[in-house]
Amino acid sequence: MMTETLDALVIGAGPAGLMAAEALASAGRSVVLAEAKPTPARKFLMAGKSGLNLTKVEPRDPFLGAYAEAAGWLRPMLDAFGPAEVQDWARSLGQEVFTGSTGRVFPVVMKASPLLRSWLGQLDGLGVDLRTRWRWTGFDGDALTFATPDGARSIAPQVTVLALGGASWARLGSDGIWVPWLRDKGVGLAGWQPANVGFRVVWSSQMARFFGQPVKGAALMAGGLRQRGEFVISAKGIEGGGLYPLSRALREGAALWVDLLPDLDSAALRERLNRQRKGETLPNRLRKLGLSPVAVALAMEFGRPLGGDPADWLKSLPLHLDGPRPLDEAISVAGGITAASLTPELELRSLPGVFVAGEMLDWEAPTGGYLLTACLATGLWAGRAAARHG
Repeated sequence: MMTETLDALVIGAGPAGLMAAEALASAGRSVVLAEAKPTPARKFLMAGKSGLNLTKVEPRDPFLGAYAEAAGWLRPMLDAFGPAEVQDWARSLGQEVFTGSTGRVFPVVMKASPLLRSWLGQLDGLGVDLRTRWRWTGFDGDALTFATPDGARSIAPQVTVLALGGASWARLGSDGIWVPWLRDKGVGLAGWQPANVGFRVVWSSQMARFFGQPVKGAALMAGGLRQRGEFVISAKGIEGGGLYPLSRALREGAALWVDLLPDLDSAALRERLNRQRKGETLPNRLRKLGLSPVAVALAMEFGRPLGGDPADWLKSLPLHLDGPRPLDEAISVAGGITAASLTPELELRSLPGVFVAGEMLDWEAPTGGYLLTACLATGLWAGRAAARHG
């Protein structure tokens, strides 16, 4: 098998890989972008089905704080390409954006496909050679090997950026198959764990008719954190945006509590309950507090066994979880290539000339714009560093 020599190779055509390819091509490098799937950015397009939350507008410290212990080494990248820059980038691709009441930023069209089409057109104009159905299969000495529609191929680039994603949503391309190949090259990796994920609940039969329904207006609490937002009751358990920011604490063993009436303090709740007519059934008493049918059902599922006065548990209802859903059902992952394995430029210390970006790196953040912002920022950072190499 003959080995093709290249200037710059990017593997993975998700947001991080596309950004790296753009940075390399804009710097005058000749770029081949290899993507295993038939089309690029499948996970990006899937995220766009719920509106494509691009970033989050908030003060710098809480924004960086969303990345927890990874904030220190991600800081230069997020300072260089943070929420303001993400918005300017979207506008440069012809997509106007708006900021919602919670600070989340979305394209006005609430879709990913127009932005992606414009971005791919821009990359084509820069001369980026996109090769789909090119699946990386590992190393052959210093070369990288691929399975392609035309058979096995071998490439020896001057510089490489890996942007292969994590290990969730394998059907969209992030399957983590690359882990042993990099481990064999001396790259340090933290084990995968699900992030922004639903949790299993063993329901009684009475809950079946509420599967698929959201619990709105509640506050969830775990590990000292409190999060307002809705979550969905499903046959598998619970999931949804109100739950995901707590998934790390829950994954690490924290208990989950729900305040079903967060806009009513305990004293006012107790007063309302005391004014109710004596002898009414518990479901009727809960409905008269303004709880939705699904919230009443949840209260009956976990509160009634506690007994006593509902005022004692409606604002701290314990939900009994049976662990997180599987890794491949998670929106994102924790784990990946450790910061110690990288230079400040995101170059692998054990593989000079190979840079990495996106979810391959060992960081996690909640949904709400943080995930995509970090993928774009690390892709740009790695691409610019790779462009300066050699």
